[in-house]
Amino acid sequence: MAMGWAVVLRGFLPLCLRRLARLTANNYMGARIRPVRTDLTVTCRYPLWTTHPVRTLHLCSNLCAGHNKWSKVKNIKGPKDAARSRMFMKFGMMIRIAVKEGGSSNPEFNLALANVVEQCRGKNMPKVSIEAAIKGAEKSKAGTQHMYEARGPGGCMLLIDMLTDNNTRSHQDLKHLLSKHGAALCDGVRHNFSRKGVVVAQGQGVSSERALELAIEAGAEDVQETEDEDDKSLLQFVCDMTELKKVRTSLEELGVRTVSAGLEFVSHTPTQLPQAQLEAALSLIEALSDCLDVVRVWDNIQAHD
Repeated sequence: MAMGWAVVLRGFLPLCLRRLARLTANNYMGARIRPVRTDLTVTCRYPLWTTHPVRTLHLCSNLCAGHNKWSKVKNIKGPKDAARSRMFMKFGMMIRIAVKEGGSSNPEFNLALANVVEQCRGKNMPKVSIEAAIKGAEKSKAGTQHMYEARGPGGCMLLIDMLTDNNTRSHQDLKHLLSKHGAALCDGVRHNFSRKGVVVAQGQGVSSERALELAIEAGAEDVQETEDEDDKSLLQFVCDMTELKKVRTSLEELGVRTVSAGLEFVSHTPTQLPQAQLEAALSLIEALSDCLDVVRVWDNIQAHD
């Protein structure tokens, strides 16, 4: 008799857990879903991702990845060729940083470089260009990397990652650019962001409910619905940075087709801006992305519901 009950429970408990997960997802669907302006890639602000609306399906406390959040701003897409060229240039800078930090130009022995190369491929950067960037990174001057903190229009917070061979010049250029757009360097901004892992996956045919279930089963903290530059649906699973590989593996085992994985800065104090300030913030971030020394930009701007 005891054996019989064990068999019944073995089949019943997983069913209960699945239903509980589905119920939890439904509760969050009703109470927590809202549009969120989130670049990060994925986390990170343009130019690595063109701007698209993002909807975050929260499983925990408020988090806001720093990219793809300009759905309420008109004329946000620049010429595709120029944007593509700039994106590849920034990827080249990221490769340079990854080679320096990882100590190897071989992606098999340098996880940071492998992640960047994967992102390059996900954005259709030519193989020849990727290889040239890696070779160039080996021969390039060391340069120095800096993370600057700033406040922009409406008090929005920005993290600006720069790579330069002339710190004084880059610092002065950045201060001038920020001042021109009503922004300024500001200490303490970094504390409003957390370093998170972000797994990007194909989202076609995946409902919001299923996306939440996948996030729960894979151990992710949040999942964000967004689109790429070709308007194809994507899902961004946000997790603890130490769990990045595990979450990605779990998602793939669940049948999810992942596109890339990497580390992003995610804001835990998002802010909404009036339309005029939102457009001013976009103008600032586009100007920053045009700066040759700027690698990536993260922000805490959240879209209006």
